Amino acid sequence: MDLGALNEIAEKMVAPGKGLLAADESSGTIKKRFDDIGVASTEATRRDYRELLFRCTDTLRNHIGGVILFDETIWQDAADGTPLIKLIEAAGSVPGIKVDKGTTPLPGFPGETVTEGLDGLGERLAAYYERGARFAKWRAVIDIGDGMPTWGALKAGAHGLARYAALCQAAQIVPVVEPEVLMDGAHDIHRCEEVTRWTLQTVFQELYEQRVALEGMVLKPNMVISGMASGRGDSAQEVAERTLAVLKAHAPAALPGIAFLSGGQEDEEATAHLDAMHRMGPLPWKLTFSYGRALQHAAQHAWSGKPENVPAAQRAFSHRARMNGLASLGQWQASMEQAA
Repeated sequence: MDLGALNEIAEKMVAPGKGLLAADESSGTIKKRFDDIGVASTEATRRDYRELLFRCTDTLRNHIGGVILFDETIWQDAADGTPLIKLIEAAGSVPGIKVDKGTTPLPGFPGETVTEGLDGLGERLAAYYERGARFAKWRAVIDIGDGMPTWGALKAGAHGLARYAALCQAAQIVPVVEPEVLMDGAHDIHRCEEVTRWTLQTVFQELYEQRVALEGMVLKPNMVISGMASGRGDSAQEVAERTLAVLKAHAPAALPGIAFLSGGQEDEEATAHLDAMHRMGPLPWKLTFSYGRALQHAAQHAWSGKPENVPAAQRAFSHRARMNGLASLGQWQASMEQAA
């Protein structure tokens, strides 16, 4: 393992003013999003949509440090025959790949899941590296509910993340470690904070035990926020304060960066929360975004599967990327949204 090279890639992914574009939706997830805009989800339409994002060269160069791809996408070519991964590289962004195979029910733990995909991962990582991927992503899901999470399920998810991260670094690929405490449910922000603390403490203990070098990885956590069914409206200030308190207590300063998932937040809400954190003084790590829906929702609706709408979709995507880039510097203002 060349830790210096891994650290260099990680630092590039979270360079000031830049974050990650999560374009790694599974076939099932992107079908739901395409259904919402009346577009059939086929290999061709998925390629066309993702190509329009990756051809926003200036936007990627200025605001997107890395792009997380789905397995299908990393092997696809653009309409003119150029590999999609080459479009990302040409814009100066780092190509990445989602390598987990989704969740499955965890036997003995009703209502809880574990992430699959460790079998054969070393061989898959070698193939992805050869294709051009320089980072990867693995997501563990932690649900809050009656009696959940349990220690057994939390431990299993954290162990999987650590095993994945170690395999990535052995393959000279930067691991993005994503323990997501879900926003689903009626829990309040206090319960989210409690579970997020427990989760991060467990994950970093497992990373230590698996000898993962923190300088060569990126953390992708949830923000501390009430469940969507709680009916509570958390202020941006409270979300920022609680999230930073948790991270400062449980995320070591050796990390090059932390890139938040949006986790179901509205577009501007996710931007405002990130910006608020940057207005609270110096931070020990780079703090930025790794958004999927919160970067793409407006672009998908502007596109709606019509070639003539590609420029409008690219403008919508570029706007959201710029807003989040500013938020990652603490320079965003709500008035910038209305001015767009």
